[in-house]
Amino acid sequence: MSPQPIPTRVVLLTGPSGSGKSFLAARTGLPVLRLDDFYKEANDPTLPLVTGSTDIDWDSTASWDVEAAVTAVAELCRTGRTRVPVYDISISARTGSEVLHIDRSPLFVAEGIFAADIVGRCQELGLLADAICLRGRPATTFRRRLLRDLREGRKSVPFLLRRGWRLMRSERRIVARQAALGAHPCGKEEALGRLAAAAAGRCRRTPAGSGAA
Repeated sequence: MSPQPIPTRVVLLTGPSGSGKSFLAARTGLPVLRLDDFYKEANDPTLPLVTGSTDIDWDSTASWDVEAAVTAVAELCRTGRTRVPVYDISISARTGSEVLHIDRSPLFVAEGIFAADIVGRCQELGLLADAICLRGRPATTFRRRLLRDLREGRKSVPFLLRRGWRLMRSERRIVARQAALGAHPCGKEEALGRLAAAAAGRCRRTPAGSGAA
């Protein structure tokens, strides 16, 4: 009999915008699926607005294509490849697509600010190795996020300042929500330890939505 293939699992890595998710994911050396590439485009009529403003609320899950993201995670786990959009945040639009290959890797990281919103789905499908929420000091996150967004020209300066101030004031609530959805809140070093444990095949067993893992 031929040996059964090693099942591929995903670590969902979330946290407030600017918390260091992309940097941490790259540091692991594992394949990475960028969940922020599944944002809706600026001309989508279903995009939500910030209450009392004409700004699009890019921090609402309604600005994100959750079904496409779950499909991509499932395809990567099942086949080792999937086609993903290439998204340009500065123009809020998809500029193309590409095929992401993870070869025979038994583990990959899917990172983005909405990763916690698919914890339950991934666990139900048997795909979840762990779910982690990076947390830190709101002032540090604000500074890191603003410098990154200015460097990359993601949006206009007034928009970035309004969004940054709003996110800094609500950061603890954001982390609490992601924890309630099943992502374990922790700092960088603990997150790296959990990723190493997942790579060693020690998948979490705690039901999603418990707020702990």
